[in-house]
Amino acid sequence: MEPGTDVVAEAVRRIAAGDREAVSPLVELVDRLRAEAALVDGLHSVGRRLTSQLDIDRIVQDATDSATKATGAAFGAFFYNLVDQFGESYTLYTLSGVPREAFSRFPMPRNTEIFAPTFDGVRTVRSDDITRDPGFGKNPPYRGMPEGHLPVRSYLAVPVLSPTSGKVLGGFFFGHAEPGRFTERHEYLAEGIAGYSAIALDNARLYERERTLVAELSRSMLPEVPGIPGLRIITRYLPAATGTNVGGDWFDVIRLPSGRTAFVIGDVVGHGVPAATVMGQTRTAIRAYALLELRPSELLLRVSQLTEPGFVTCFYAVHDPEDHSLTYANAGHLPAVLRHPDGRIDQVGEALAPPLGVGSAFAEERTGFPPGSDLLLYTDGLVESPARDITLGIERLLGAFAAYGDRLGDAAAWDDLIEEITHNRHDDDIAVIHVQHTTGGEE
Repeated sequence: MEPGTDVVAEAVRRIAAGDREAVSPLVELVDRLRAEAALVDGLHSVGRRLTSQLDIDRIVQDATDSATKATGAAFGAFFYNLVDQFGESYTLYTLSGVPREAFSRFPMPRNTEIFAPTFDGVRTVRSDDITRDPGFGKNPPYRGMPEGHLPVRSYLAVPVLSPTSGKVLGGFFFGHAEPGRFTERHEYLAEGIAGYSAIALDNARLYERERTLVAELSRSMLPEVPGIPGLRIITRYLPAATGTNVGGDWFDVIRLPSGRTAFVIGDVVGHGVPAATVMGQTRTAIRAYALLELRPSELLLRVSQLTEPGFVTCFYAVHDPEDHSLTYANAGHLPAVLRHPDGRIDQVGEALAPPLGVGSAFAEERTGFPPGSDLLLYTDGLVESPARDITLGIERLLGAFAAYGDRLGDAAAWDDLIEEITHNRHDDDIAVIHVQHTTGGEE
């Protein structure tokens, strides 16, 4: 029989018999069920919010704030462990209800008799008055809380355990100056939020590991840009600063046997290890064909025939120092930007052919590239984001490219331009090649 069924049945029988007082227990039951439903809905709402995030700092602060509010604590803290790049574990904490200065001069809590059940992941601890607990004050050379600590009588602590590994990820601690403030209901809410926090932290750490792996894989494939007489070349690769779209963008600068120079930029649709793997395969194929001095149109055709059906864009351009020209072909990539010696700016190579793996013919064009000219190749992470239309992004880039002028021969100016356009919130990788044709000499 479902909980409350007997109460409902008895109330219905008495109401049928004309007993008006029977309504009161039924109303109380309905109110109690509504309160429980609201409790569950609120907990699930917090859980959905936590598990939809991938930033560890945001997760732990949101969880601490939510749990502190749900338990009615005067203040709450979440102590959690991170592992740095050297494999060393260190403890961080977040606070809610009080300023960080309230705890900044205290050391991290030790694994004392009071804290051990939480840090060891053994159980939840709830006390109406922690100062009366038999284990309180047994942490020589200290006796109880350090001088200046906020007063704590009511105490609630909940371990946060990884659902995949079972390891202790951290612990929530809540306090109140008055005794008897935490109930079973508060304990239930705190444990529920701790469970959701554990799932969110596991997801965030898995994402961060993959993101780091892909970023390092992508960086390891970046070429060492050769010095080319008469050309000043600046390149940039920035993995996605936000979101999950790391891996897939690349650039290359290839010095050809004939003395020409090939400039390549491309983007594999997708992200993560699969995109980085396709990027590496495509880059290797282009390098091999480039050294055979194939024309841009033929090179893209050969690479397209090797590419699995998918979506890989690529702009391939060859600079000939003999006649100061650029010959290029574009497989579905954004157009290049060409600034002429008189300051006029054009976009070249727009919509010449479909992406690699899709297109079966790649048109080729040729333009002058005399001293005083600039060439810019870039990927869409520079100009597009969920909050910014790509057309407006390109307009902003062209405006900045014109405004910066010759300053873009300085690598630091490119850092400034990228920050100005993206505000360091790019949701996709950014790859850039900027080529200035100088008056001569090796740059």
